[in-house]
Amino acid sequence: MDTADQVNTTQVEDSQLGLNSSNCCSTVGTIKNGIIWKLDDSTKLVAVQVILILAYSTIILFGVIGNSLVIYVVFRFKTLRNVTNFFIVNLAVSDLLVNTLCLPFTLVYTLEVEWNLGQVLCFMLPFAQGIAVHVSTITMNIIALDRHRTIVYLMETKISKDMCAVVIVITWAVSALLASPLAIFREYETVYLSPEEPIQVCMEKWPGSSTNGSIYSISALLVQYGLPLTINCFAYIRIWNTLKNHMTYGGRNDRRQQHKKTTKMLLTMVVVFAVSWLPFHAFQLAVEFDSTVLYMKDFKLLFTMFHIVAMCSTFVNPILYGWMNNNYREAFLSVWKCYKPLTSVSRRPRVRETQKNVDKFCTDCVSTNV
Repeated sequence: MDTADQVNTTQVEDSQLGLNSSNCCSTVGTIKNGIIWKLDDSTKLVAVQVILILAYSTIILFGVIGNSLVIYVVFRFKTLRNVTNFFIVNLAVSDLLVNTLCLPFTLVYTLEVEWNLGQVLCFMLPFAQGIAVHVSTITMNIIALDRHRTIVYLMETKISKDMCAVVIVITWAVSALLASPLAIFREYETVYLSPEEPIQVCMEKWPGSSTNGSIYSISALLVQYGLPLTINCFAYIRIWNTLKNHMTYGGRNDRRQQHKKTTKMLLTMVVVFAVSWLPFHAFQLAVEFDSTVLYMKDFKLLFTMFHIVAMCSTFVNPILYGWMNNNYREAFLSVWKCYKPLTSVSRRPRVRETQKNVDKFCTDCVSTNV
């Protein structure tokens, strides 16, 4: 850094700004230990900014359309109204909140550096974003554990819809509790990079030393990624082994086949979650344990790229539903137009049942002029 940059960095360090690394939707205008990046990084190039705008806009567009469609079809068609799909709707709602509350503001702050969204949003946005991410990860665990209970332990008693509603409410309450520090320990103020250069910042403000912020950040990363991934892997490995054994020794009945297809879809969701979020969380851990990472010239660009990869998970799930689940695929198609797939003369088992479902979807579609 040149002399001017060093002076600016020293001045801002005295203001004790903090990196919002505990929030998946964190912006990178404020950096840990009070460093605001003043280097001419690549995100200031017009071509890079155009690419970032297109990338975020694409994710927002597909995320809003896909997750809204999932929510609509589950409540529109009775054949999709079961406990597992209600949990999937809860997952879609959380992803929809990330698309609407996280990505647009993250993009704006990434391009502008300074916080220009006002004091109220400074407190509310990180809190809402944190809730959405925790709801998403907790819901994935609930789905996995519910299927583990049903398939591995062969429990015929299903969770009632009332109990499902209670679990969803508790999920949001716990998520709000886990995300509350993002609103409580926060400050909105004006910082002077120089006597003639004031900027507005929205930052974490932890009591005592900055170690408290680091402890929360690492804990949040474990709760948002490490623990959910461990639980999901444990549950689905046992489910898969159980289904495999039943296929080998108990015959290939339709119910087992359906369990296997649904489990494959849900397992794919977990894999997408793990792969898409890994670079982002690994980068944040690197920041926590090695502060020199902050001095990389393209730190901001790398952070933004990893963030984009992580956010891709918010629109991939609806694609997986349509690709790997016949009921969702038929429901999606019926929303856009009354669709009946062509069937061959030699019908496979379940084709007649599938056709009946399609007919019902189309009848509902026509009756409501969708």
